[in-house]
Amino acid sequence: MDDPVSKYPKPPFKSQAQPWPGLSRDMDPRPDHGEKTYRGSGRLAGRKALITGGDSGMGRAAAIAYAREGADVAINYFPNEEPDAQDVIALITAEGRRGVALPGDLREEGFCKRLVTDAVKELGALDIVVCNAGRQQTRASILDISTEDFDATMKTNVYAPFWIIKAALPHLRPGSCIIATSSEQATEPSPDLYDYAQTKAATTNYVRSLAKQLAQKGIRVNGVAPGPIWTPLQVSGGATQEKLIKFGGETPMQRPGQPAELASIYVQLAASDASYATGQIYGSAGGNGLP
Repeated sequence: MDDPVSKYPKPPFKSQAQPWPGLSRDMDPRPDHGEKTYRGSGRLAGRKALITGGDSGMGRAAAIAYAREGADVAINYFPNEEPDAQDVIALITAEGRRGVALPGDLREEGFCKRLVTDAVKELGALDIVVCNAGRQQTRASILDISTEDFDATMKTNVYAPFWIIKAALPHLRPGSCIIATSSEQATEPSPDLYDYAQTKAATTNYVRSLAKQLAQKGIRVNGVAPGPIWTPLQVSGGATQEKLIKFGGETPMQRPGQPAELASIYVQLAASDASYATGQIYGSAGGNGLP
């Protein structure tokens, strides 16, 4: 067994910054997405998944885990994240599964609709939709947030899942599932994440509302609420350098989580043996007890 307290790096971390949206490969230390550790057991054999933000962070960890559990996986990502995305596609295909790269800007409704159409065409079907992509930019004051910034965060985190889920629903059969990435920010917002925190509260609510709406159709809807997780979100404007150096140190485990530590949650929520779980938010916050 591993001691979860000492399993991964603790702060202080090296000061570092990247242009938005950042690359995992350029972080120090590099995040662990389960590339060398996740072992599958066929829990998602034959399934077809679309994951937004699948190039890095929790989306990458889910993509790797899904492929090793037997699923074919399409990932969406912002075009300048191509190097990370190609690493993920290589990992998916190494498992003998189909990996599909679908770059594009989720802030555009037309692209979100095409994304679903292309995923169904390339995979042959669709039964797992993971709305994971997110935009987070730290701002000390509401006065520092421009309308353009606010709009970009809302469109990425709130509008895009709305557009994607609407487009996907006609393709989802009973037994399908929708999984959202929320955050501890939904219930314990930080003062410098004013707009981001709002979007995660909205995410938590749409999970609970949509789960009730779709239960009779046999489609489950759940969410994952991470605490501080070591991803490019933090080094590309999501945290101040002061916060980054100490990132995760305030948790009871005194370290940030790694994306690999959430992979099994995304698998469990997609697996058919979790058939009675819907409308739930699964937290992973290093001991903070949220949500």
